Amino acid sequence: MQIIRRGSVPTKRAPASYFTGTVWQDPIVEAPEPARLRATLVTFEPGARTVWHTHPLGQTLYVTAGTGRFQTVGEPIQTIGAGDVVWIPPGEKHWHGAGPDTMMSHLAMQEAQEGTAVEWLEPVSDADYLGA
Repeated sequence: MQIIRRGSVPTKRAPASYFTGTVWQDPIVEAPEPARLRATLVTFEPGARTVWHTHPLGQTLYVTAGTGRFQTVGEPIQTIGAGDVVWIPPGEKHWHGAGPDTMMSHLAMQEAQEGTAVEWLEPVSDADYLGA
């Protein structure tokens, strides 16, 4: 058993190679093998978002605060808000982030397959983000 005490893991700024805008991450768990669970609390400042990406075993998002956006490639942008749960099937190309004028936080949960939980792709253009 392991207990990770509150405040013992620092918040970190998310890498610019995987996000547009200012994004903060609070790691929750990266379970050791044979477990595969990864979970992070992610906070997006207004206009911030992930790049396009996929997950080999899918992903679940639980929005904890604010209002944001989610889009699967080829589909319309969806508005998501506190209390919403989004399930993304394995291999589905998507992005998610804050609204243009609102912050959004979500708990991102996914499993790793052979140590990989995400495949990062290209940035989401401003036109795609705005639905133009």
